[in-house]
Amino acid sequence: MDLSRFPLDTQTCSLEIESYAYTDDDLMLYWKKGNRSLSTDDRISLSQFLIQEFHTTTRLAFYSSTGWYNRLYIHFTLRRHVFFFLLQTYFPATLMVMLSWLMALTAKATANGITTVLTMSTIITGVNASMPRVSYIKAVDIYLWVSFVFVFLSVIEYAAVNYLSTLQERRERVLRETLPCTCGLAHPGVMSDGYSDVDFNTTGNYGSSVQNGMKRERMLVQLAMESDQVTGHVGSGAYSNSWIDTHVIDKYSRVLFPGSYVLFNIIYWSIYS
Repeated sequence: MDLSRFPLDTQTCSLEIESYAYTDDDLMLYWKKGNRSLSTDDRISLSQFLIQEFHTTTRLAFYSSTGWYNRLYIHFTLRRHVFFFLLQTYFPATLMVMLSWLMALTAKATANGITTVLTMSTIITGVNASMPRVSYIKAVDIYLWVSFVFVFLSVIEYAAVNYLSTLQERRERVLRETLPCTCGLAHPGVMSDGYSDVDFNTTGNYGSSVQNGMKRERMLVQLAMESDQVTGHVGSGAYSNSWIDTHVIDKYSRVLFPGSYVLFNIIYWSIYS
C-alpha cells in the first residue's frame, strides 16, 4: 500500500479465486462476460473508501510440486473519503495559519504566537500517531509542515516589527533629547532651516497623531544630520543610516503572507486532487 498521497490517495486491492485440487488439465476457470460477470449492490459501502471501479483478469499460477492452475482476479480501485480529514486536519491547520496572520496584519495585535505554533505541533503529532510508520513523506505531511512554516514566519515577523518599533522609539527619544542642545542653542539658524521644508500645519499636532509619527522621526533625523554637519558631531547622525520603516514591513506582510499561502493551496490541491 502506497501512502505517499495520503489522504488523497487511491488504493488497488485484489481478490483471487483458484482451484485447490484441479490443475488446468482438469479444470478451466474464466470470466464468461468479463467485467459484466460481476455486479455490486449500491447499499454496500466502506467506512473509509469509495469503490470507484473494478475489473477482472485470468492468469495461470505455477506450483513446482503440482503444476499449473487457473486463477481468477478481481481488482478493486478504492478512493479514500477525504471529508473526514478535511474536518480533522486541513481545516484546523488553515484556521491556525489565518489566526497567525492577525499578528502579521495588525501591528498592535496582542495574540500570543506561541499558541498557534503549539497547536500546529499538536495537529502534526496527532496525525502521525494515527498513521503507520513509513519512511517517506505523505501529502498531509507536506500541507501541515508548510502551514507550520507560515505560522512560524508570522511569529518571527511580529517579533521583528515589535523589536524595530521599540528601537525606533528609543532612537526618537534620544534624538529629541539631543536636538535642543545641538540645534536649538548652539545653532538656532540650523533649526529654522530644518523646519523650512516642513508644513507647520501638519507639525503642529504631530505629537498626538499616529499618522504623523514617521514625519516626526524623519524631521528629527534631518535636524540631527544638519546639526552634525555644522558641529562636526557624528553621534546622532548615525541614527539616520539605520532608520527602518516598520509600517512598510507590515504592509508587505499583509500581501505576501496570504498571497503565498493561497498560491500554495492552489498548487497543492491541483497536484493531489
